[in-house]
Amino acid sequence: MEFLPKDMLAALHEAGNRDAKRRSRLCVHAGGEVYRVLSRSRLGFSLDAGQVTHLRGLVDLYDGPRHVSQCLIVASEVEAGELLCTVKRETAVADHPALDFARDEVAPKGYLPRD
Repeated sequence: MEFLPKDMLAALHEAGNRDAKRRSRLCVHAGGEVYRVLSRSRLGFSLDAGQVTHLRGLVDLYDGPRHVSQCLIVASEVEAGELLCTVKRETAVADHPALDFARDEVAPKGYLPRD
């Protein structure tokens, strides 16, 4: 790769980013803006540095229209045209309220009315 001209390397990198944007449904909502997630790792995720160059704080992660989790970004750095965001915690969003009791496994699913 080091033998290729710089403009060709830039074009290859941009084509890879464009392809990753098409494949990924994940996006980050932060401060009224929406940024497409290019890739995800154990430590966090990466965004296109052309859209945003610095991001910190609490953000929402969506998979298409579905709210997946809230992430706390503690560090971000630009590397090779991507903004690498390091996540301290990721809290999954539940679609139902938390229970304050333990459910019995053998509990009846419903009751029949008395006639």
